[in-house]
Amino acid sequence: MTQETPKKSVISNRVLEEHTPKSEIDALVKIVKTTGFVDDMIDGIYLALLAICILACIFAAVLAPSLHEIFPSLMYVYYFFTAIPQFCLNLPSTIASIPSIISSIPSVITNIISPLPETPGFIQPFLATFAYKKWIIVFSCCAYIWETYLDIRQRDKLHEVDRPVKIRNLVTRKAFLEANSYGLDKSTLKFIQSFIEQVKVVYVLSYDVLPMIWYVIGNVMETKMGFGSEYEITHSILFFIATTLINSVLNVPFDLYGTFVVEEKHGFNKQTISLYLSDFFKTFALTASFGSLILSGLLWTIKRTGSSFYYYVMIFMMLVQLIGLTIFPTFIQPLFNKFTPLEEGELKTAIEALASRVDFPLKKLYVVDGSKRSSHSNAYMYGFFKNKRIVLFDTLIKQTNLQEVCAILAHELGHWKMNHVIRMLVVGQVQIFVIFYLFSLVIGQQKMYSDFGFTSQPVFIGFMIYQYLYQPVDSVLTYYFNKLSRKHEFEADEFSKKLGYGEHLVEGLIKIHLENKGNLNPDKLYSSYHYSHPPLVERLTALDDPNVSPKTE
Repeated sequence: MTQETPKKSVISNRVLEEHTPKSEIDALVKIVKTTGFVDDMIDGIYLALLAICILACIFAAVLAPSLHEIFPSLMYVYYFFTAIPQFCLNLPSTIASIPSIISSIPSVITNIISPLPETPGFIQPFLATFAYKKWIIVFSCCAYIWETYLDIRQRDKLHEVDRPVKIRNLVTRKAFLEANSYGLDKSTLKFIQSFIEQVKVVYVLSYDVLPMIWYVIGNVMETKMGFGSEYEITHSILFFIATTLINSVLNVPFDLYGTFVVEEKHGFNKQTISLYLSDFFKTFALTASFGSLILSGLLWTIKRTGSSFYYYVMIFMMLVQLIGLTIFPTFIQPLFNKFTPLEEGELKTAIEALASRVDFPLKKLYVVDGSKRSSHSNAYMYGFFKNKRIVLFDTLIKQTNLQEVCAILAHELGHWKMNHVIRMLVVGQVQIFVIFYLFSLVIGQQKMYSDFGFTSQPVFIGFMIYQYLYQPVDSVLTYYFNKLSRKHEFEADEFSKKLGYGEHLVEGLIKIHLENKGNLNPDKLYSSYHYSHPPLVERLTALDDPNVSPKTE
């Protein structure tokens, strides 16, 4: 009996040599280990939360009933803390009722689905008395706390200075420390930006800023343009443009710091101020114009199709997505980047041979000047039916060799071959249907509008408010969509390996990850919630699976 020869590991034989001087490593270690004001703020938050919990337990019985009346701004804090003990008291009875709840699920589903165009009877009274403003602010704050918790976990991982054993033969210590340093700088900016954004959201919702903007625009329309309340779609478009401009301007300081400080510091930024401003105005103009067209079509569809509008909205949004997939790479992206046909040569010949091998109907092959703005790299494909195009970033060609480029493109072709794009489009349509079906339950609830200071019920305003209500559902769906996306990435990697590119894909992924200073040791919970692509180590481990062998042709 002959013993089967063990299959060669794709990554286990990699040998790395560290040539970086110790002084440089020590300097990087100091940078990564050093805690800044954000870390101090996090520690302060922990202590503050502990103190709040202790004080709440001691003084709740005495102060809670009147505290929110003395200080109205603490009303939502009061609601939050008084709900916790009530929840704990109700927990035993809730657990005891689980069997009856489970047994009633089929009838509840039947009640919801069978009269789909109508609001289920048991929901309507609840929605009519629901405290929209209070709970929307609570939902928003809970989502912020959850996101911040994940960011804190991730930040703790970024402060680590020793490579985990599983990546020591993949990257040098210098590369690991540089990636963590880059991640920490981005994390600091994100903490500050998300905190300010959350304060802005709470302020806007608490002090009825949205109706103020809405009625100012309405007054201008009536006095300057002669348009009354019957021009709701026009009113909504102007409101959309105004709020988009306000948000864009408010985000400029963070964009500038991220681009010209963080990205510049780590060697990625290639933009100039003039190019940044050009991109800003182009982006706003495109957002305002195309957004207005889509919004007007969406509002018209909702208004004209009655209570079952969600069916028609799903069809409308599907058409929008298909049109967007066509015009974005063909007409919009060339406004920002230059696309040139890939020159004749060994690389083009190899890519065309790869496309032919998997029956990919390649029509055009472009190189885009991604280095104009950043040294980050990428590759993608687009087009319908027999009119497919492949686009390579010039940075990708510079950072990898011919076989590695082909391995990465084989991965992208795997997405096409296994219909991943179509699958995600279908899943997206289901999500759109769910979003707008749930919206149909609240679109006519006058209390939802009045809670936020609106005397009328504009559809666009209703949808904006509803998006905050939908936030908990969206958080759950985000996790599952990312999980599905990561599954697709593993499948595409396996496809590339089966074509014989396993080792080249490993090297290409490592090079791209190091060039982009990607996170090499992400927190498990953070990555499972946020990442649409698996962490590098997980991808390489899967590629190292001896059960996946190249095809023999």
